[in-house]
Amino acid sequence: MGCILHLAVILWTYSCKIQGLQHVFVQHEKDLHLDVQKPVELDKKTDLFWKFNTSNYVGKIGYSTEAILFDGYEGRAELFKQNYSLILKTVQHNDSGDYIGIVTGGQERRVAEYKVTVQDPVSPVDLTVTSSGSDSCIITVTCSTADLKISRTFRCDAQNCSQVEEKSLKATKNFSSLIIYLQQDTIVCNHSNQVSWKQSKVTKLQCEPKPETNNTVVIVIVIVIVIVGVILAAIVYSRQRKKGMYDRESRENTVYAVPEVVTTPCLEQNLGGDASVSASTSTYCLVGSRAGPTGSTEPKDKALPESLYAQIQSHPRSKTSSGS
Repeated sequence: MGCILHLAVILWTYSCKIQGLQHVFVQHEKDLHLDVQKPVELDKKTDLFWKFNTSNYVGKIGYSTEAILFDGYEGRAELFKQNYSLILKTVQHNDSGDYIGIVTGGQERRVAEYKVTVQDPVSPVDLTVTSSGSDSCIITVTCSTADLKISRTFRCDAQNCSQVEEKSLKATKNFSSLIIYLQQDTIVCNHSNQVSWKQSKVTKLQCEPKPETNNTVVIVIVIVIVIVGVILAAIVYSRQRKKGMYDRESRENTVYAVPEVVTTPCLEQNLGGDASVSASTSTYCLVGSRAGPTGSTEPKDKALPESLYAQIQSHPRSKTSSGS
């Protein structure tokens, strides 16, 4: 883009040269230096004059006299006799115009012709970035100054950008231009004229496309969730089943207490009443279960177990035994 601007300036300068003028740009409040463009030889009958806009004389250099500055230029201009050049100090905007070097004598001859333009430094440029588009990340870059404005659109991702369309190639005013261009991974906004330039850049674009939904990833996530759910359900079922088997085995292995049969010692009773006489002796034995716990639910008036009487018949003792 800069090449186009420079080409335009060169063509315009070339057209000025065809007309006999060389265009010179000078920054406001800087010094302007103009040289003669053709060989100059002065004698007693010839002088060199510098003129402004064909009617105002800046100064004069004679063969045997020192350089002379005319009214309005004393103190702000210099003429050099060695090379016949002119320096105009701290130029103002009203110094823009045509400057001509003329040798006068038997005839008038032009030895220098300039068209001078006094320019201000360019103003800072304001660069703004706006994003549009949710999927492709479209970037619109706008550059603006006090007098110019330009916008261009780019498509960017996390690594680089490419130009989408060009709304305006450049904006120009008073030999100044405003352009936007892409330089590797940097978008540059350049405001320039022939005496100064200023730039604004953006290198880290805060723009990344939204990630697209991947159906494969979603399917994998669903499958993993289902598998985890099945595993958890199997673990819970296995634990419940083991717990049920353990309870059943505990019930089957329970030992219930068997009632104890308690035998009461038999009581012997003489039937005859005579100790010396052999008689039948009865032995009473009570056979039954041990009384239950204090809190038994058996009725208190329940009949005692039936008594069993065992009669034991002792054999008659022998008299010998008895006598003894």
